[in-house]
Amino acid sequence: MNLKTKITLGYVALLALLLALGGYAYYSVHRLEAASRNTLQANFYSVELGQRMLRDLDRIEQAPADSGGLAGFRRSLTREAGNITEPGEQRVVDELTQTLAAYQTRRAERAPAETQRAVIYQLRDQTQRMMTINTQALVQKNARTNERATQAGRYLLVFASLSLLVALMFVLSVPEAAVGPLRKLTNALEHATDQDFTATIPVESQDEYGRVARAFNRMLVQLQEYRSSTLAGLVTERNRVQSIVNSLDEGLLVLDEERRIILVNPTMSELLSVPTAALLGQPAADAARANDLLRTMLRPLEGSHPEAAVADAPLLTITRQGEEVYYRLDVQDLVSFNEARQKTEFVGQILTLRNVSDFKKLDQVKSNFLATVSHELKTPLNSISLSLKLLQDERIDQEERQQVASGLTRETQRMQRIVAELLDVSRLEAGAGIQLDFAPTALAEVARFAADTVQVQLESKILELHRDLPADLPPVRADIEKTTWVLINLLANAIRYSPPGETITIRAERQGKFVRLGVQDQGPGIAPEHHERIFQRFAQIPDKAGYKGGSGLGLSIAREFITTQGGRLWVESDLGSGSTFYFTLPVA
Repeated sequence: MNLKTKITLGYVALLALLLALGGYAYYSVHRLEAASRNTLQANFYSVELGQRMLRDLDRIEQAPADSGGLAGFRRSLTREAGNITEPGEQRVVDELTQTLAAYQTRRAERAPAETQRAVIYQLRDQTQRMMTINTQALVQKNARTNERATQAGRYLLVFASLSLLVALMFVLSVPEAAVGPLRKLTNALEHATDQDFTATIPVESQDEYGRVARAFNRMLVQLQEYRSSTLAGLVTERNRVQSIVNSLDEGLLVLDEERRIILVNPTMSELLSVPTAALLGQPAADAARANDLLRTMLRPLEGSHPEAAVADAPLLTITRQGEEVYYRLDVQDLVSFNEARQKTEFVGQILTLRNVSDFKKLDQVKSNFLATVSHELKTPLNSISLSLKLLQDERIDQEERQQVASGLTRETQRMQRIVAELLDVSRLEAGAGIQLDFAPTALAEVARFAADTVQVQLESKILELHRDLPADLPPVRADIEKTTWVLINLLANAIRYSPPGETITIRAERQGKFVRLGVQDQGPGIAPEHHERIFQRFAQIPDKAGYKGGSGLGLSIAREFITTQGGRLWVESDLGSGSTFYFTLPVA
């Protein structure tokens, strides 16, 4: 029997035992896990529901007028009705349902307290029975699971012992047969490592080691041939690296230790507006004399601390295809370990131009947002400051004080709205989500409340608000607070951009499973290309028709509110023909 057969048989035996052991272990663990999971889902959950029901009964008994305990008991009973798993549990749940109905009837009829308490005792007793059924089942299933675990443990111990015996036999027999030939192979490999390719291995057998010896001797003969092919491999690798460099979207320029250009990728060649062939091999200083961009890139290298100079250097602005593009310069030293001198040496530098236009735009958006918010807060603050000075003047009468106080209230509400929008955006950016309280909501009531809220703004601008809401408009499933906020925001925008004396209209109609509500104004309108942009955060439309002055957050938050409620918010508008903002909500 050769070595391969012996090793193969040993591994096959070990593998068979391991597969059997692993399969049985997986089967046992899976059964135990399934039994435990079923027990938790079926019985433990019912016991937990019973404990909740007992706590709710305590609340009902301590505070009969509080409906929270009764509602909690009803919810727990409903969940228990959907988790029937044991014999007799359905009958107890039916009795609980009937007794609960009897208690609600006595409570509605305002029966004597003793009568209600007797029904509560009956509910408590039935709940205890339900818990007892599930507890007993839990104990029985746990006992069966323990028996299975004990049995599985015995079988696993037997399998493990058998595997250990086979492994010991394998360990004691195979290594001894392999050590001798391996020593000879090790000696030959040590000579080959020292580049002595004449130390071949004597072929003394026809087994696997004999074949290894013959193959090793052939390898020594071929090593010299491989040395000659190394150059071709290096060329291939160089071409591969060059392909990677050429595909980079960043400008790349490599200088050697004498600052001679040795590599330029196509992106850098395009930015410098110089062909690659005209740059390769040229001293960087000579090439920079006729190229302003290259001269700017090399300027930080003239000092003793190029990294600090690069960090302090401003962004480079390059015009590409008629648009200004911003680039940041980065310089990295190239070092290599010299084995002959046993030290690290400087071999050149890498200069890269990274496109940071997107970051520049984000920074500009931030600056515009800060300026807008500052302006939005400055206006009400100035108004509040002036109003406070007027209130301190004892010469103004009571009616004028009331008007000043109303102005203070409006400006304060304006500041609160801006701060609330910022807080909503911060929560959305942090991934906190929107907390909604869904309920059947009448859009007519929402429209009435929103109209009352903006009435002062309508009067100050001499605008008329018309509500066209059908009497048979069905209620919608929505959060009334968030929906009202959206409508008030749309009305405030319509008031802001409507000329004095015009009419703002609120219309609503049912469309299948949704109700659509629209706010129409007679303002300057919005160009079609900006219909989606106005719903982006901090968006400002470059429109001379008058769309300016907001924080750029209201419509973004409004769309989040409507989308989260299962609806949609959009605008239909053209320049010079007013705008209509629509949103839909599902019918309750």
